[in-house]
Amino acid sequence: MEPVQLSPLRKGIVGVQFLFVAFGATVLVPLLVGLDPSTALFTAGIGTLIFHLVTKGKVPIFLGSSFAFIAPIIKATEMYGLPGALSGMVGVGLVYFLMSALVKWQGVGIIRRLFPPVVIGPVIILIGLSLAGTGVQMAQSNWILACVALFTAITVTMVARGLFKLIPIFCGIVVGYVVAVIFFDVDLTQVHEAAWIGLPQFSFPQFSLPPILFMLPVAIAPVIEHVGDVYVVNTVAGKDFVKDPGLHRTLLGDGLACATAGFLGGPPVTTYSEVTGAMALTKVTDPTVIRIAAVTGIVFSVVGKVSALLKSIPSAVLGGIMLLLFGTIAAAGIANMVNHQVDMSKTRNIIIVSLTLTLGIGGAVISFGEFSMAGIGLAAIVGVLLNLVLPQDKD
Repeated sequence: MEPVQLSPLRKGIVGVQFLFVAFGATVLVPLLVGLDPSTALFTAGIGTLIFHLVTKGKVPIFLGSSFAFIAPIIKATEMYGLPGALSGMVGVGLVYFLMSALVKWQGVGIIRRLFPPVVIGPVIILIGLSLAGTGVQMAQSNWILACVALFTAITVTMVARGLFKLIPIFCGIVVGYVVAVIFFDVDLTQVHEAAWIGLPQFSFPQFSLPPILFMLPVAIAPVIEHVGDVYVVNTVAGKDFVKDPGLHRTLLGDGLACATAGFLGGPPVTTYSEVTGAMALTKVTDPTVIRIAAVTGIVFSVVGKVSALLKSIPSAVLGGIMLLLFGTIAAAGIANMVNHQVDMSKTRNIIIVSLTLTLGIGGAVISFGEFSMAGIGLAAIVGVLLNLVLPQDKD
C-alpha cells in the first residue's frame, strides 16, 4: 500500500482524529477500575511517545489502556490497596522486558512455542467474561440508558462507514450521556466547578512483591496481542517492523510504557487495533501522525473539565457498553482458536482449555503467605504449564 503524503496541517488533523478513535476505550478502562481518566490519557500519550523513542520513531503504533487488566486491577486494589495495585502495574513491564530479551536471543518463534492458540484463546475468553457480571449490574441501575448506549454502539458497528465505524465505544458513550442529561438527573456540579486547566490526579505506587507477582501472569495475553498487532501493522504499512527496528524493541517500548503508566497512576497500556484500522482506512501510516495523536491526548489530559465530564457519566451508560465490549472480547478468543484450527478432538487440548476456563471463571486462588495468584493470571500460568508438560496425543 502506497502511504498518503500529508501537509503538516493535515497531519495534525488526522492525528487528532486518530486520538478520537482510541479515546473511548482509553478512558473507559480507568472509569471502570476507579482511576482518573485524565491520568490514563496522559499516560497513554507519554507511553506512546516512549514507545516511539525506543523503536526509533519507525513503528506507527498507538498505546492505550488495556482491557486485559480491568479485573486484576479491581482485585489487586481490594487486596493490596491502590498503591499496591499500582506497583503490580509497574511490574507488568517485567514480562515485556523478559519477552523482549527472549525474542532478541531466540527469535519470535519462542513466543509461539510458549503461548500457542490453545493457551491464548481461553485466556482472551476469560478477559471478556471476567467482568460480565459487573457489566450487568451496572446496566441494571438504568436499563434505558444501558440499552441506548448498547444499541448505539451496535448500530455504529454494523452500519457506520469510514472513521465512525472505528469508534462504536465513543459513540455509545456520547449518545448515552446526552440522553442521560436530557431525560435523567445527571449531577453536573463537578463539571461546572472544575478548572479549565489542571494536572491529572497522579497516584504513585507503594512497591511490594505480592501485588507484583499477582499481576505479572496477566501480561501474557497482552504480550501475544502485541505481537499479533505488530504483524498487522506490518501489512498495513507495507514494512517489516519485526526486523527493523525489531520485535524485541517494540516489546521493550510497550513494557517501558506500561511501567511508566503504573508509576504515574494510569492503567497498563497496549497496542490499539482501532488506530491500526484507522490507518488502513485512511492509508496514513506516518508515525509522526501517531505522535501527534499522543501529544493531543496529553493536552486533553490537562483540561480539568474533560476529567470532570468523564467522571459524571452514569454507570448504566458504561454498563451498556460493557455488555457489548466484553462479549466481543470473549468472541475474539473463540475466533482465535477457530482461525488457528485448534483441534478440540485431542484430549490434550481439551484438558488445557477446560482447566484454564474453569480456574479463571471459578475465581480460583492460590496463596502462599502474602503471595496470591488468582483469576486470569492463575489460569494463564496453568495453561502455559500444561502446554509445556502434557504430551501430544498419540495418533
